[in-house]
Amino acid sequence: MATLPTIYVLNGPNLNLLGTREPEIYGSDTLDDIADRLEDRARQLGVRIDMRQSNHEGHLVDWLHEAQAEGAKAVILNAGAFTHTSIAIHDAMKSIVTPVIEVHLSNPHARESFRHRSYVAKAARGTIAGFGALSYQLALDAAAGL
Repeated sequence: MATLPTIYVLNGPNLNLLGTREPEIYGSDTLDDIADRLEDRARQLGVRIDMRQSNHEGHLVDWLHEAQAEGAKAVILNAGAFTHTSIAIHDAMKSIVTPVIEVHLSNPHARESFRHRSYVAKAARGTIAGFGALSYQLALDAAAGL
């Protein structure tokens, strides 16, 4: 039996608090809720997901490298606040050929001005933002279609 292509879904700082952290901005879905829906959608698309979360920048860098080394089809990345600060994540994205799709629950451009700059976007294949938890499913559909 052939192995299904893998799409990494990487989540940065504070996303472990989804469902309780500022639900008026991020919604009431937990990261586990999102993962469950993504697992269902991945089966429909004929791919598998490897979903992870860390509050540590270096873990995200290591996982981007791992995605490349393991032959992942794509990476969906919600870098959280590191989106606006991390040259290290930008450089890690630029160092791999695996396509990375940036995803956000909220629309950063409709929020505070410091959220308008994305180092991730400068290295991403594309960006999906502002659709709440649905942003992840839209990103998965895009990643599976690459």
